[in-house]
Amino acid sequence: MPITIVIAEDQRLFRQSLRLLLEHERDLIVVGEAMDGRQAFDLAVAHKPGIVLMDVDMPRLDGITATRLIRSCVPESKVLMLSVHDDDARIVAAVQAGACGYILKDADHQEFLRIIRATDKGEPVRSPFMPDGFAKQAVALVNKQEELSGGGLSLLTDREHEMLACAAAGRSNKEIADQLCVSLDTVKTHLHHIYQKLRVSGRVEAVLTYLQSR
Repeated sequence: MPITIVIAEDQRLFRQSLRLLLEHERDLIVVGEAMDGRQAFDLAVAHKPGIVLMDVDMPRLDGITATRLIRSCVPESKVLMLSVHDDDARIVAAVQAGACGYILKDADHQEFLRIIRATDKGEPVRSPFMPDGFAKQAVALVNKQEELSGGGLSLLTDREHEMLACAAAGRSNKEIADQLCVSLDTVKTHLHHIYQKLRVSGRVEAVLTYLQSR
């Protein structure tokens, strides 16, 4: 059965070149191309591809946040991150978001195809182009997640829960301030504290954490 793929890459030339490479393979079918993270999420929901090739640096919605959303809403789709970066922090962030692997863009095409096929089969993959510190950082990440398993939303105050519920309902900072009869600066301060307690990078991840707990 062919492996269906969505390519999420904002650089048109690289995205089209990647599509040409994949479509030369009989067992690979590209079902969609995304120019930003939001479009990548929409295509993943629509097509439920076997693999999403996701660039880390995407407009509108960054690749790591888009990956987290896809893995939450379309768990059957596996995500492989693409990037020119080779720092451990990005790799660990991608794994934390639910990515199955991480390929640097200077990988040769045979290695690229091997990782796609191995990922589809559920085999553990590690590109030889990844930094040596990957395994150590990934283990540290797992330990950190286990340590935090009893925390998260339970660390929030009642007011912070109210703020997060409003954000999850799609209200802007101004609308939250009006509804709770507080200043805009107070809302921003509370949200900043929420992000710190949940150990997330921003609003989208905080809202996702809240929704997953419901």
